[in-house]
Amino acid sequence: MDAVSLSTLLAAAAMAGWVDAVVGGGGLLLLPALLVAAPGLPVATALGTNKLAAIFGTATAAATYARRTKVDWRVVAPAAGLAVLSAGVGAALAGAVPASAYRPVVLVVLVAVAVFVLLRPRLGVVAVPQRRTPVRVAAAIAVAGVGIALYDGLIGPGTGTFLVLAFTALVGADFVHGSAMAKVVNAGTNLGALVVFGVTGHVWWLLGAGMAVCNIAGAVLGARMALRRGSGFVRVVLLVVVVALVAKLGHDQWVAR
Repeated sequence: MDAVSLSTLLAAAAMAGWVDAVVGGGGLLLLPALLVAAPGLPVATALGTNKLAAIFGTATAAATYARRTKVDWRVVAPAAGLAVLSAGVGAALAGAVPASAYRPVVLVVLVAVAVFVLLRPRLGVVAVPQRRTPVRVAAAIAVAGVGIALYDGLIGPGTGTFLVLAFTALVGADFVHGSAMAKVVNAGTNLGALVVFGVTGHVWWLLGAGMAVCNIAGAVLGARMALRRGSGFVRVVLLVVVVALVAKLGHDQWVAR
């Protein structure tokens, strides 16, 4: 890999850390950048190397949020524990599921998410603590720790965004606190998937370590900006990321036809 490609990749890792820290979706930047910088790299190795960088970024963002705002550990601790296992299972199954099987479903879900957020302008702007009933808490733990975590190990794009929306819609978190909760669980999904990719030899450790340093820097900046600018800012970034995800997956689906 030449110096220009490496520099571009490290810059993409920093930007991905920023996006992930605010609302998730950094893989949209980092995975394509990695595949362009190292065109002969197997997709599984690209995914594993991305997880190595991402776990440090999400863990750093989670710690930044936890120091500066309240995180509901009753929800995120069990969800994160389940997420490690679920994402590991998903990563183990990843090679058995062709992209054509899931891409249309994810596209429909993302479009529905965009419409849902647009039609509910107050969603996530102000916390609704009365939603945090035992049933809703259990549902959030199951959706985040099992459903979304399995998706992250199996597929990946938009996991952080889905987690933010799950905590916002199910337990009434505002977008800032929902993002804080999402980072903890996302660190768990990254860990579970990374273990599987590492055991199977699909991690470029040296490159991933360099990307991780840049990802951490971006994550610190992103988390601090989200905390400073508030839920309205996070909402705007979330909508931009969802539209970008729809465009990326729509393009992939069109090319695959």
